[in-house]
Amino acid sequence: MEKILMIKYGELTTKKGNRNLFVDTLYNNIVKKLDGLNYTIKKYRSRMYIISDNIKKIIEKLEEVFGIYEIDIVYKLDNKDIETIKNSIIEIYKDHDFKTFKVKTKRADKNYEIDSMEISRILGEELLKKYSDLKVNVKNPDKVINLEIREEGVFIYYDKVKGLGGYPVGIQDRALAMISGGIDSPVAIYLALKKGIHVDCIYFDSPPHTSIDALNKVKKLIKILKKYDSDIKLYVVNFSNAQEEIYAHKANSYMITLMRRMMYRVACTFAGEIGYSAVITGESIGQVASQTLPSLSVINEVTNVPVIRPVACLDKIEIMDIARKIGTYETSILPYEDCCTIFLPKHPVINPKLYITEQIENRFDCFKLTVNTLNNIKEESLEEKSVL
Repeated sequence: MEKILMIKYGELTTKKGNRNLFVDTLYNNIVKKLDGLNYTIKKYRSRMYIISDNIKKIIEKLEEVFGIYEIDIVYKLDNKDIETIKNSIIEIYKDHDFKTFKVKTKRADKNYEIDSMEISRILGEELLKKYSDLKVNVKNPDKVINLEIREEGVFIYYDKVKGLGGYPVGIQDRALAMISGGIDSPVAIYLALKKGIHVDCIYFDSPPHTSIDALNKVKKLIKILKKYDSDIKLYVVNFSNAQEEIYAHKANSYMITLMRRMMYRVACTFAGEIGYSAVITGESIGQVASQTLPSLSVINEVTNVPVIRPVACLDKIEIMDIARKIGTYETSILPYEDCCTIFLPKHPVINPKLYITEQIENRFDCFKLTVNTLNNIKEESLEEKSVL
């Protein structure tokens, strides 16, 4: 009998013909995550097993891997004989700290001669016979003793750690996320990663209107998100000229609408050039003037790749709760302005008209401005720059 970890896949088990691809991707992500640790991993269609002398550290790492539904600390028996199982149950629970229990059996190996209910009854009786202080409570027990009989062995467990769920990162195509220094976009990226999308980030910088601290904040946010996907890249756009050009043409209440359209032109064109399948944003319906449905409609009109808005239907409290859970909240609220706030008009339009938007854009060369801005995109190191 050895103590190991059992990994349950959850939603991955619904994938039928594609399950092997999902499991293989999850396996590769786990191997990458556990780099440098001492362990052995065994992969099966319905479960993975990890053997290590540092279970606690392994669990800490696995809690940051999408595609895992549950991590169970299990006792594995190679011998499936019912007498061996009975003796093992007695040994495992000799120092029990509970008064009531129930045994829950899953007989995945259908060739096993005893059915699940009978196994649970046999083991329950054995515990009652051995330990007189115990009682069975099937509705509300102090402890649920789980038993799985599978082709690869017998597994007894009660300690469970909830995983992140979702799909393993990399099972979907790559997408480009428009990240700001706020609360919403890092949460949107996290939710996209949970659906298996590998995400790289694009940040619109506006020096000297924005400070190096604002850029450093974005880098901190990405470093936090990298625990869920270590391969995230950051692209930085020098957006100053575009913003100043729009501002110079008296956009007034339409300033944010025009600016967001320019951002989308740049992000979508860049995504198409690099080969990203979608653009991801942190827009939440109705949260600010540029995120009303009329605004989103006018802004979205310039896009030529799918735009995914993972937090679109979440309210601010829900988004903040996720931000706290994933560790981005405290960094997001640092008081450094990004380019979306420095030119914010006093009364931004909440119901923009497309024809008015296009009339203003006709005052300057949008195509040329887009091309010039695209020429000012560079991949940025995630090392923070010092303030001189």
